[in-house]
Amino acid sequence: MEAKWFRWIAITAIAPIAWGSTYFVTRHLLPPDAALWGAVIRSLPAGILVLLIMRRLPTGSWWWKSLVTGTLTVGGLNVLVYIAAQRLDSSLAATLMSTSAAALMLMSWMLLKQRPRLVAAGGAALGMLGVVVMMEPSTGRVDVWGVVASIGAMLASSLGFVLTARWGKDVPPLTMAGWQLVAGSLVVVPVAVIVEGAPPALDGGAILGFAYIIVIATAVAYAAWFTGLRRLPGAAVGMVGLLNPVTGVLLGVALAGERFGMPQATGILLVIAGVLLGLVRPPAAGRRAAGRRAELHGSAAPRPRIGRFAGAAARIRGVSPAKARGPVPNS
Repeated sequence: MEAKWFRWIAITAIAPIAWGSTYFVTRHLLPPDAALWGAVIRSLPAGILVLLIMRRLPTGSWWWKSLVTGTLTVGGLNVLVYIAAQRLDSSLAATLMSTSAAALMLMSWMLLKQRPRLVAAGGAALGMLGVVVMMEPSTGRVDVWGVVASIGAMLASSLGFVLTARWGKDVPPLTMAGWQLVAGSLVVVPVAVIVEGAPPALDGGAILGFAYIIVIATAVAYAAWFTGLRRLPGAAVGMVGLLNPVTGVLLGVALAGERFGMPQATGILLVIAGVLLGLVRPPAAGRRAAGRRAELHGSAAPRPRIGRFAGAAARIRGVSPAKARGPVPNS
């Protein structure tokens, strides 16, 4: 891999690794039965912090675009994940959410014209298989609405991330993170009031836990994720996202003494192999071909314009400006 390619992958990986650590923090430090208010406490201060740093508010169409993307990637995601967590075993919920790798790949193909490579699709399939093996989904009774909520959360977040990549090319990733975190939090507030009532009381451990989640697992993580969406294909970003459940399992084993057996070891190896396979950079010839296809779709750089006086001189000589420019070298 080229140095820049590896650097953007490493930056993007900060997000799923940080998000994977929230399982342990939430379970052991944060108040129980307050998932909606927890999402607001997590996201709203992080968004305000980022806005104070960047000092830039949405303008024009970005007011409604921020609301749409924030609802999908922050508000809607957290509400649907809360419903899924209440109705499904965590192993099954994590397995269903792992399909976001394939969803990001397909949506990037449809909306961003990023056609996935066969090797990337194979890596995604291998990685998702690893999540299934690692999490050992239960075979008992499955709640249909829980499955619907989990799939809805996966589709909502994937669509929101792809729209962010499509619309946000001229917006700094940190600014984009601030807009979406605030907008998504404001969507969740009325739902939290109706479902959970007043905000929960926080003790010292909860304050420390939220401090970590607000700064690292939300503000920094969203900025890193949006940076990856700008610099990498959607398929690659989706593959990096498979590090989320791996981090959750490893931290649970290291810090909480959770069980770690052959299924977990096998699953982690499959996930890592799938991620590495899916992140193999296409050869230079393939990238050049992709660039030529982009030029055919109107994204080629404009042809150099000859100066005003050179064009006039060419016309005086009876030569067309195109011929006066000379042949264009092959790219």
